[in-house]
Amino acid sequence: MRQSLSQRLQDLERCRHSYGKGAAAQVDKLLGTFRNTKFPDADSLVRFHDLLLFLRAFPQSAKVIKLTERLLAGIGRQVGQLRERDAVLELFDSEQFSGVANTVVRDTFTYEVALWLAKQHPQQISVEWDIDEQGRQMSVSLPSLLPLLADDCLVEADTPYLDWLAGAAGGADHILPWLLQRLEGLSLSVLQKTAWYDALRINIVWELRESAASRTHARRNPRQMFYHREPLIRRNQVSLADELSSGALPIHKLSRKDAEDVLNLVRDAITVRYRELWGTTRGDPESVVETEVGRGVQIFLWGLPPDRRLPLRAYHAGMTLKNGVPINYIEGISLFEWMEVGFNTFYTYREGETAWIYSKVLHLLHQVAGVTCFSVYPYQLGHENEEAIKSGAYWFYRKLGFRPGRPELLALTEREEAKMTRDAAHRTSAAALRKLAAGHVFYEFGEGARGQWDTFSTRNIGFAVERWMASRFQGDPEKMYESTIAAMSQILNISAETLNLLERSAFKDFAPVLSLVPDLERWSGVEKEAVIEIIRAKAAADEADYLRCLQSHAALRNAFLRLGSARDAANAHGANT
Repeated sequence: MRQSLSQRLQDLERCRHSYGKGAAAQVDKLLGTFRNTKFPDADSLVRFHDLLLFLRAFPQSAKVIKLTERLLAGIGRQVGQLRERDAVLELFDSEQFSGVANTVVRDTFTYEVALWLAKQHPQQISVEWDIDEQGRQMSVSLPSLLPLLADDCLVEADTPYLDWLAGAAGGADHILPWLLQRLEGLSLSVLQKTAWYDALRINIVWELRESAASRTHARRNPRQMFYHREPLIRRNQVSLADELSSGALPIHKLSRKDAEDVLNLVRDAITVRYRELWGTTRGDPESVVETEVGRGVQIFLWGLPPDRRLPLRAYHAGMTLKNGVPINYIEGISLFEWMEVGFNTFYTYREGETAWIYSKVLHLLHQVAGVTCFSVYPYQLGHENEEAIKSGAYWFYRKLGFRPGRPELLALTEREEAKMTRDAAHRTSAAALRKLAAGHVFYEFGEGARGQWDTFSTRNIGFAVERWMASRFQGDPEKMYESTIAAMSQILNISAETLNLLERSAFKDFAPVLSLVPDLERWSGVEKEAVIEIIRAKAAADEADYLRCLQSHAALRNAFLRLGSARDAANAHGANT
């Protein structure tokens, strides 16, 4: 008798982790039973879809890949059949399950994402207007683009904004590209354009159809596939210490074309999941590198173009592909030897060698950026993130060797570990996990002292600058910049005329912070010249060079640590202007 759909899905769920003799044949046979299956609801179809994607990324054989590709090719048709039957499709709108072929992504994307969508997927996007909600902002924003609109919108209550826009754009379907083109032509900074566009809250509808942007079809196949004939690598088989002390990973810089292809793949993968990172939208195609670390895993890493960088910290972003399938994204934000790391594996692949891949990511970040202190944001541990609490994310990091930066959280961790030692069945309560997730955790290696970054935050430096600006310059940023730039030019013996435009911007960001360093004037000439080199490196082609310069300046490092550490930040005061 033919098994029920529910039973076959359960069997497939179990068999995706079957390896060894006969395992591939078992999976092949089970996949074959789904060839003509008609799925009755979105829940069963999404479940099947994500099982196929896992098997596509972690296959037992070449035949498994072939069968999963064939079945994935029919997912869009299955979605269409559900729609024709008026099935409930809200599940496809959730962040966890969005991005399936032939579904729709709706969001008020930011300006730069909208600009990219209009360029990359022009035939698949449209706009859902809500004039009741958008009309007031349109009356403020649009008169500068639409001649004589002010004569209507400033005095009339029923201004037909879409008629005005359609007339200027040459048709209702052309409004969004026209609007973006006009905005691009304005003499405004990117941040000003972003503020202008985002204020309108334009809801874009992205019809994925059978696009390669969908989760269903997203691929960039490696030169050689990897087949899993043995069990996956477990977390307790991974040693960060061994990985970080091992030989260098092979790094290859991509051509401009390949880099653009990778960044577009990444933007697709992030956007269909209703996410956006600063470094995915604004990634620099001149900086994309790749490493193949084995087992079908490719890690891509890149930085930001000089004009989009953060004022003080360096920024790297990345994505991991497994047998060509995007499975997680990476974010590393650094200062000196310290890096805050974001590592998010997509829901579908969280049972797939995550700890081993994470170790390779940290190895790459260390190799590229020279960092030796990794920290993890509280959100990733479960702070205001119930999904991470349910998964016990805190223990993922702890069992890899991370330690809490706050003494009371370390004590709680050790009490929980003692309970686990006494009782193997003990599980940390959700309430305790929420407490443990209240602070950063750290992994440090190398010869440096431990714990120096435990209470540090660049936010503390920013707050110190704001308090000083309020007390010394009556809250006027322009007065503060004028004064600090003049003072630092004299102390560092540098003229703004010797700096290019991007270097001047970096100097402007550094000047207020340097003004809070009380002993700066007493630094040696070599130390002062090194500060200038750091500022130049901040605006240079590769931001990793900026980090290397920072890492060689002990005096500046100590000054930043004092300013940014919680125990010292409140006492910071300006001494050099």
